[in-house]
Amino acid sequence: QVQLVESGGGLVQAGGSLRLSCAASKSIFMVNAMGWYREAPGKQRELVATFTSGSRTNYLDSVKGRFTISRDDAKNTVHLQMNNLKAEDTAAYYCYVRSRMWNPNEFWGRGTQVTVSS
Repeated sequence: QVQLVESGGGLVQAGGSLRLSCAASKSIFMVNAMGWYREAPGKQRELVATFTSGSRTNYLDSVKGRFTISRDDAKNTVHLQMNNLKAEDTAAYYCYVRSRMWNPNEFWGRGTQVTVSS
């Protein structure tokens, strides 16, 4: 089992910033993917930002230029720096990690709420 503990959510005004963190209970050095999804009420869960093999990054189009994902392998932690937040970024943000070496091979955090007031 792998535990993921998220932190950093909260209430912020539009244009503000938040930094989410996700700490894993196992090494993330060789994982195949790790990052963040979000789910807003009445909407489907969508991939916000992720690392894939080789430390490549992918971002949701609507957050490009505003959000930055980073990782600290020594602390088994992934961060999501969110700048210039908009009301449409309001959602529950979930951290996930996937590794072919684990069984099961995918784990999720409990989520952290981000609310952006306009």
